[in-house]
Amino acid sequence: MQELTKLRDQVAVWEELSTHLNYVIELAELGDEELNSEIAQEMEKLSARVAQLEFQALFSEKYDDEDAILAIHAGAGGTEAQDWAEMLQRMFVRWAGAHDFKVEMIDYSAGDEAGLKSCMMSITGDFVYGRLKSERGVHRLVRISPYDSSSRRHTSFAKVEVWPDVAEDIEIEVDEGDLRIDRFKASGAGGQHVQKNETAVRITHIPSGIVVSCQNQRSLTQNKQVAMNILKAQLFDLERRKQDAAMAVLKGEDVDAGWGSQIRSYVLHPYKMVKDHRTNYETGNTQAVLDGRLDEFMEAYLRYNLGEVV
Repeated sequence: MQELTKLRDQVAVWEELSTHLNYVIELAELGDEELNSEIAQEMEKLSARVAQLEFQALFSEKYDDEDAILAIHAGAGGTEAQDWAEMLQRMFVRWAGAHDFKVEMIDYSAGDEAGLKSCMMSITGDFVYGRLKSERGVHRLVRISPYDSSSRRHTSFAKVEVWPDVAEDIEIEVDEGDLRIDRFKASGAGGQHVQKNETAVRITHIPSGIVVSCQNQRSLTQNKQVAMNILKAQLFDLERRKQDAAMAVLKGEDVDAGWGSQIRSYVLHPYKMVKDHRTNYETGNTQAVLDGRLDEFMEAYLRYNLGEVV
């Protein structure tokens, strides 16, 4: 039923566009010059809508229309890297807010002095995974450190992971014997019961080494269910990416090197620039990007992924 609803919504968009186009054609066929202003306005609306649909057409992969789970991990470097991880978390939250997407914090590990060590969020909305898959990889920051009394330039790294949130739509068996489940007290906000009771859950999938934590729910049972759903989504995505990597080897294509190579650099000193190293798309408006203006980078990646020249 969910799939049927999605398909109906997609068809309705094109039917609405067709009706609008026919209306403008009918106006033009009347040949009344007094209608030229109205025709121009309607054409402008049509052009904007077609541009939106053209962007959506770039979402060509199977899970692009799914919601997403996004995780951020600070790299080596202590407070400096943890502050950068928090800057990225703020950037993605602001990006989601600009699109009216829903963000829910699943797990959060605060930094030792500032920032965060790691966090995990679920983001819900139209084509969220299709947009956010461009962000998977290592993000590099170059700036004058606010934590360095000598005002020296520092380079920091943080890793972003993204999975399609498909746990409810897939059938994947997880052997209970492969799991280690630990309970602990939640460290985030949530009331006195968070501090007194072991409501948070950490699940380790021993064969794969995947570790998932959840502490935002109000009970141990709820946190365990959310953690299991995330684990299933990660296991599913892991298997899917293994298959993609095997196919890429057969095709003679490059395979993602993972943590060792950054996908994007954010340079705040000695000049200002954000550059994606895969697509070569760049901008000098670094503050806008850190405030969540990511759509241009996402579109450039989608076109690059389809083999288009960016």
